[in-house]
Amino acid sequence: MDFTIKTMADYAAEGKSPEVLFWVGCAGSFDDRAKKITKAFCKILNKIGVEFAVLGQEESCTGDPAKRAGNEFVFQMMAMTNIEILNAYEVKKIVTACPHCFNTLKNEYPSLGGNYEVIHHTQFLRQLMEEGKLKIEGGAFKGRRITFHDPCYLGRANNEYEAPRELLEKLDAELVEMKRCKTNGLCCGAGGAQMFKEPEKGKKDINIERTEEALSFEPKVIATGCPFCNTMLTDGVKHFNKNTEVEVKDIVELLAEAEDL
Repeated sequence: MDFTIKTMADYAAEGKSPEVLFWVGCAGSFDDRAKKITKAFCKILNKIGVEFAVLGQEESCTGDPAKRAGNEFVFQMMAMTNIEILNAYEVKKIVTACPHCFNTLKNEYPSLGGNYEVIHHTQFLRQLMEEGKLKIEGGAFKGRRITFHDPCYLGRANNEYEAPRELLEKLDAELVEMKRCKTNGLCCGAGGAQMFKEPEKGKKDINIERTEEALSFEPKVIATGCPFCNTMLTDGVKHFNKNTEVEVKDIVELLAEAEDL
């Protein structure tokens, strides 16, 4: 990228604090596909002049997969380490593109001493849009059919359904809803640490079932708001040999594309 992203340590050295800490997450840091989501989000924030920082080498996993897999001890060790770092920097506001990180930081860190305002990147972008800082031109997507898959930890776990849809509506695309959406949404199959193991025996994998439902609406884009959902649905699209016809993209990637970033 043609700009430098500061760390919290950089800001601390200057005696300053950023407006928000961007929690990148494991997927956004190390997964090649999810890195594109991270870059798209940073490009948008940089363009509109939001002062943000990352932890860089000081960021560790939130502990979500360990907790979901049943290892509470490992989760608490990881969480306490993160909380110590966050509190040392006096972090007040955190934004993340991963609903798993979002849910864990927002709902499970407070009981361990980590109290922050935690928002998902779609909520933050909607807030910037309402404040007039983010302006979205939708011409590039006019007439393209998009269906949105609700991430479990954004939707049913935290009751956020409108922010991603309000952003998608600004693209002037044809937004179609799957039968199982919002409170009735179907998991992509990656939650509960299932992302990191092979599925149990059964007639059909969950991500195949979900992708099949999405493809029945003949979309050009399946939009997501979660790097895990992105991986599972991308695998599903490849399973049906539709990867040259249908794109799986995070909402922030669509916004960056609309802004030609």
